[in-house]
This record gives sequence, C-alpha cells and structure tokens, in this order.
Amino acid sequence: MQDDDLSLFKAQLLGVKPIKHDRADTGKPRSDRARLATLRQAATQRTDTLKVDGLSDQFVIDVGAEDALFWAGNGVQDGQMRKLKLGQIPFDGSLDLHGMSVEKARDTLWEFLAEATKLEIRCVRVTHGKAVRTDGRKPMIKSHVNTWLRQHPQVLGFASCIAKHGGTGAVYVMLKRTMLDGRDE
Repeated sequence: MQDDDLSLFKAQLLGVKPIKHDRADTGKPRSDRARLATLRQAATQRTDTLKVDGLSDQFVIDVGAEDALFWAGNGVQDGQMRKLKLGQIPFDGSLDLHGMSVEKARDTLWEFLAEATKLEIRCVRVTHGKAVRTDGRKPMIKSHVNTWLRQHPQVLGFASCIAKHGGTGAVYVMLKRTMLDGRDE
C-alpha cells in the first residue's frame, strides 16, 4: 500500500473495536446429550407388542429401483386402471415415505390410507422413492409398499406415477369408496 492509502485506511478504522472471538455463529442448535442418550436407549430396546393392521412382512416382493409398479384387484375395470396409469385420475392426497424406517413407513401408510378412506378420497399418491443402492440390493421401502398395498383392504389398485409426479419413485393408489350416510350418488 502507498503511504496515502495506508493513512486513509487507518483513518477509516478509527473507533473500530477488534472482534474478541474468531468463531462464527452458525445458528446450529447445540445437541442435547441427555436427550440423545435417551433416544438411543429407547431405540435399542425391543418392544414385543404385536401390531395387527392386516399388513404382513412375511413375504415381500422385491422390486428394482426403476421397475414400474402395477396391480389391480379383482373386479377393477381395465379402463379405470389405464386412466390411473396415465395419471388421468386426479389424486387428492399425497404421502412421502422418504427416509423412514420400514416400521415407521408401515404405520404412516396405514394411518394415511385410513384417513383417506374416512374422507372418501378416490385416489392418492404415495412417494416411496427409488433408493438406488451402490451395493446392488433392492429398495426396501418401495418393495414393502408394493407388498402392503396389495394386502390393504381399501386398495383397489395402484400404478407407478407419470414422470412429473415422481415416476417409478411413486405410485397412484385407487381406493374403495364407501357411501356416507345420507349421500346420494
């Protein structure tokens, strides 16, 4: 720096106090070690409660990350399933199962379908993801969702979504509709 520049710089810094610490505040909350220890302990304890929801994990149909899913229950019209597959039936609810454990995904899916049935929703979208793995194993959530939806009593059929709605990482699910009391069709 030239002498004139240095003197101008020093003049501008008059009254400025140096920072006492050299660490930036990232705004990241500090971890609560006691809470984390409690959560870890709870996760390692086995619960022997048997959940009866009609969904079995005894036989899971393995599917690939890019495999398109399709299933129609008995008596479902081919035309309706064709419309479902083409994304021509609007979905009124959506559920994302990304990042969940198999048990959490199962519970969440069951509750979501129960709520959709209660609200008489005809079609929903369930995003299960593709879980492309480097170890070559099949995607777990996608495989389980494929199996569970076939077993659910309210599911008439399902098909992989069109690309703009998630492609092979999501499915449209067509649900049975029960007539509410006092409603005419």
